[in-house]
Amino acid sequence: MTTTLKPIKTDADYEAAMELLNSLWDTQPGSPDADQLEVLGILIDQYETQQFPISAPDAVEVVLFHMAQNGIERPELGKLLGNRSRAFEFLNHKANLSLTQIRKLNEAWNIPADILIQPVRESA
Repeated sequence: MTTTLKPIKTDADYEAAMELLNSLWDTQPGSPDADQLEVLGILIDQYETQQFPISAPDAVEVVLFHMAQNGIERPELGKLLGNRSRAFEFLNHKANLSLTQIRKLNEAWNIPADILIQPVRESA
């Protein structure tokens, strides 16, 4: 079922590509259709990345999620950041983390530094 592939530039192109992807989904590995499926997947990924960018998550929300998932209380964050008022400011979207605090959170809780370095978004 080899079809000529072309760049995806419009929503209509995207819909057609998704239909073709679905029709090729169960192809046998190593077949020409499997190669076409792989190239089509790359084209779709490129279009989705351009059309539907995903912004970095909010550092405060990530820290709160990590704390909730691991049963960590706010006083423990205060100790890690240096004091309770610093943790309070951060969790209430009033202050960014310092480089030292980012390193501590990254090392202690394994939260990616690229998330923690994001500027704190003002709360609504």
